[in-house]
Amino acid sequence: MRSSTSDTLKAAIAAKANALGFDACRVTGAHLDATAAEGLAQYLAAGHHGTMAWLTETAARRASPDAMWAEARSAVVVAMNYGPESDPLEITRQRGKGAVSVYARGRDYHDVIKGKLKELAAEIAKRAGGEVKVFVDTAPLMEKPLAMAAGVGWQGKHTNLVSREFGSWLFLGTVLTSAELEPDAAGEDVCGSCRACLDACPTNAFPAPYTLDARRCISYLTIEHKGHIAPDLRPGIGNRIYGCDDCLAVCPWNKFAEAGREAKLKARDDLNAPALADLAALDDAAFRARFSGSPIKRIGRDRFVRNVLIAIGNSGDAGLARHAQGLLDDASPLVRAMAVWALGRLLTGDAFALLRAAHEAAESDAQVRTEWVAAA
Repeated sequence: MRSSTSDTLKAAIAAKANALGFDACRVTGAHLDATAAEGLAQYLAAGHHGTMAWLTETAARRASPDAMWAEARSAVVVAMNYGPESDPLEITRQRGKGAVSVYARGRDYHDVIKGKLKELAAEIAKRAGGEVKVFVDTAPLMEKPLAMAAGVGWQGKHTNLVSREFGSWLFLGTVLTSAELEPDAAGEDVCGSCRACLDACPTNAFPAPYTLDARRCISYLTIEHKGHIAPDLRPGIGNRIYGCDDCLAVCPWNKFAEAGREAKLKARDDLNAPALADLAALDDAAFRARFSGSPIKRIGRDRFVRNVLIAIGNSGDAGLARHAQGLLDDASPLVRAMAVWALGRLLTGDAFALLRAAHEAAESDAQVRTEWVAAA
């Protein structure tokens, strides 16, 4: 039976979370059942994590919050709605522009949320006693199963958290505490027969509902993957230069996200529809300056320009070819390779042959030479 003291304590914590700008605040125990660990083990065994080796290295600690911090007894899970003001997929139809995932169009949300979480943690410690620790998604914590256990929402078929109130547009944060707090009821999966998110994926990254193969996921490919992107996946990337919102954007529950749309994480104007021509011209210094304070900065200039060149190759606009041509002598083989691929898609046979004759013989990188041959 719930006590009035427990209810008062949780209400005070929720009120503080709301004052800090969080849209949901729920509580669960700091222990996940074996289902979460088993799901992670199956994911890793299938190789669906790609090159994200840290998932394997931290699997034991990820299994449950109390496996990472033995003293943890409760988890306060908060969520912040970042639903966009307009259709985020409209930009994918503007092929001369670059599509940046909604979450990355403003200030790095890790910085925004972590500061607020620290304030919330201080309030929890003051009211409930015990120790506290804060976590955003860089920690070895399975935040989505934890959020579902707390009743914030449920993991949809696209593996992201879905909420009745805010659809698929939620940033998550967690405060673990050694204090015992009354848990809330867990979330219930109400996706039903809907498969809109699965059918929307441009690269078929879902081998089954509730299963994501990161190796085919555009978000993984454009952000986490450091090397060359497989040729068969490049066309599906379209003009998505950092992340992908397709599976999130088509979720029917998003219609309820409008209620919480506020300018908590304002998008930068220069990231709503940046011109590919401008982005291709960025050197390292210009890249760092342009994306200061943005999560985009962490992938580095070479990976980012690789993504931009794939978008240029998919644009169908021969007028953009000169921006790729200017990168054939770039210091990065990652960039040079995608410049070749883009030009092979945009230029006629004779024009491409002239460039190949001028550049291929001097090329020292095997992958770039492979691109010249494949594109001919």
